[in-house]
Amino acid sequence: MNARFNLSYIIGISFAAALGGYLFGFDFAVITGGLPFLVDHFGLGAEGEGGLTASLALGAVIGCLVAGYLADTYGRKPGLLIAALIFAGSSIAMGVAGNLTVFIAARFVAGIGVGIASMLSPMYIAEVSPGPLRGRLVSIYQLTIVLGILITHLVNFGLKDLGPDAWRWMFGSGAAPSVLFLLGVLVLPESPRYLVSKGKIDQAFAVLNKMGGEEFARTTISDIQKTLQGSTDGDVSVKELFKKAYLPIVGLGIGLAVFQQWCGINVVFNYTAKIFEAIGANREEQLIQAVYIGIANLVFTLVAMTLVDKFGRKPLMLFGAGGLAILYLVIFGILQSGDGGLLSPFVIAAIGTYAISLAPVTWVLISEIFPNKIRGKALSVATISLWIAYSVLVFTFPILAENMGEASPFLAYAVICVLGFLLIWFKLTETKGKTLEEVEGSWTGGGH
Repeated sequence: MNARFNLSYIIGISFAAALGGYLFGFDFAVITGGLPFLVDHFGLGAEGEGGLTASLALGAVIGCLVAGYLADTYGRKPGLLIAALIFAGSSIAMGVAGNLTVFIAARFVAGIGVGIASMLSPMYIAEVSPGPLRGRLVSIYQLTIVLGILITHLVNFGLKDLGPDAWRWMFGSGAAPSVLFLLGVLVLPESPRYLVSKGKIDQAFAVLNKMGGEEFARTTISDIQKTLQGSTDGDVSVKELFKKAYLPIVGLGIGLAVFQQWCGINVVFNYTAKIFEAIGANREEQLIQAVYIGIANLVFTLVAMTLVDKFGRKPLMLFGAGGLAILYLVIFGILQSGDGGLLSPFVIAAIGTYAISLAPVTWVLISEIFPNKIRGKALSVATISLWIAYSVLVFTFPILAENMGEASPFLAYAVICVLGFLLIWFKLTETKGKTLEEVEGSWTGGGH
């Protein structure tokens, strides 16, 4: 099919949907600058630090469950609208929280918005993206995440001198981008694959025709209908996902999602201040290191967007797993020695390795590998697994650091990266350049 795509339209709606990633990045990064202030304000210990940080992930699990229902029943667009409203309300609530209970509850609610967006934004983009462009377009979601992280770090650094209540301004500032996300979602069409699954062929044709013309629309609708075969995602129960027909691909999706978190890089993002405090850095130095990490994350994510549809998913995932394993061993040695002069370059190298591999490519893979009939529920299960893994990671790090030192966790993360490398090497099939229906055929036909 040699369709001439309306690239400005496709990129525009992809970017509007991807703004959910910006809010994900905000809620993910704001804790880095706010945590030292919150520790002082609420008198938090190691368990309190871990619990407060993990509350976002626990909310995200609920958000993923809600997102799966919304995606199957009402469509992708209504779920994204709800996420935007949750982001705005929770940001304000965190900023004005009068006690720790209210703050944690508000951060938990923010996590619900993150969970909805983390599932529906990449799903929506994957479903409106032509096969040859899908890797780069889904990577826009990761790009907005890292933009959210970097801009939030810069805002945190700018607000650090406002006194003990600087954290209120840090968290409350999330209301502004929430409104932009809301406005962006309002202009989105519904996903054509969802519309076909609900029998709304004319509406799906109108969207696809605008994307790539009449022939593209007719061919795509025909391919979608063949994969659905009279059934819809809503007809498949979660229990059925773990039966023989779907278990290998669902298990791989869960494994990739969990590995993206247990590879350990998010302790660097969330506990930058704590890690650099271990080598004697003051609060200003800790926050500026977070900015450097954010810049490196952005630069390498831009590089990744040029690579994912050129080199493919599998080579980049292998590079990420192997590279992080080696870098973590170096970071472990530096932290054990107490000589922090080399810590920053190797931490930034680890961030760069993750940003061009596991960060964007995992989202691409879990948004494209599942068959049409189970995509909503399977993606929900994979994303829930990701957030549970994240909550375990960020809850355990301060406890491990307090009892074993900041170095020891990085040795464990290196071992996990080796195991992840083996999973990718033996189980992952390349999906570069294929339509979602061709990807499905490669699995059902035994292509892996």
